Amino acid sequence: MPALWVDSDAGFERLLPSLCKADVYAVDTEFHRERTYFPQLALVQLAWGDQIALVDPLAVSMAPFGTVLKGPGLCIMHAASQDLEVLDLACGALPSRLFDTQLAAGFLGHSLPSLSSLVEKEFGTKLAKGDRLTDWLRRPLRPEQMTYAAADVEYLLELERKLSGRLEQRARLTWALEECEHLRQRGRAQRDPDQAWLRIKEARPLRGQAASVAWALAAWRERRAADTDQPVRFLLPDMALVGIAQRAPSTIEDLRRIRGVDGRHVRRPVGDEVLAAVRAGIEAGQPKTRSGDTTEIDRHLRPAVTLVSAWVSQLARDSEIETSLLATRADIEALLAGSDAARLRIGW
Repeated sequence: MPALWVDSDAGFERLLPSLCKADVYAVDTEFHRERTYFPQLALVQLAWGDQIALVDPLAVSMAPFGTVLKGPGLCIMHAASQDLEVLDLACGALPSRLFDTQLAAGFLGHSLPSLSSLVEKEFGTKLAKGDRLTDWLRRPLRPEQMTYAAADVEYLLELERKLSGRLEQRARLTWALEECEHLRQRGRAQRDPDQAWLRIKEARPLRGQAASVAWALAAWRERRAADTDQPVRFLLPDMALVGIAQRAPSTIEDLRRIRGVDGRHVRRPVGDEVLAAVRAGIEAGQPKTRSGDTTEIDRHLRPAVTLVSAWVSQLARDSEIETSLLATRADIEALLAGSDAARLRIGW
């Protein structure tokens, strides 16, 4: 179906009443974050009833769409986690109800499929391939870009009907809805600066003072990147961060000699802030962790992780459920470590 291009606040406001009345509506977004800490919203695709609209957030305020998101309608998305973050930033709201077609398909034997593969399997239709390097911020959009963008929501409403019906037949609809609700409640991914060092593969094996410095330095980098809206790697590469953690420099000259550090990292105020973070890490003595979140597993239980993972994989195959929906390795480790936040302690 043809999509309506919306590039004015007045045009968008004319659509909102019918969107607010829709029992079900579909949403997708296009965004960039290669050069920013926060995602830059470039396009919003909407489908409801027999209508599709492409809304240009470069020309239209998305804040009024928060009224739709907060309303009673069921919001349909595919692989929604990043879209939820984008919508929360742009509209100040999250959907009151969410159905993620990727998650739902995982309860029917699909392996968290892409939208194109799911549409092809369910409808026998091949979606147009998009260019992975498309610049969605450039205007005007080309016709093929608009066609590709519209296809991202064109099939979602019917997909929800199909998947919900089959889930209900297999008595799994409540499972899928519960998982969608967990995803919705997580909403915007808030990256905890105190946990940032654990996302650096080369930093995780560090112990003692090096681990403490890595924690302090990664936390500083995360906060400064958010404050200046730039990717963390632009501020200080991982290689440089780990090298600084291992050597714990005390002067700018010491800092300058570390691999991966260049002129940007030693100039003020960044150089001074890096050295201050090193001192804070040394003084702290050990990395901070979330309260109540125990990650160390008793050494006698470590072999069980592999055994339980294999059992979960077999159970998933037998049950025709995506393995990660049952339990990831991290879920198993958290349970065996006694974490109060272990996902396997609650839910379906």
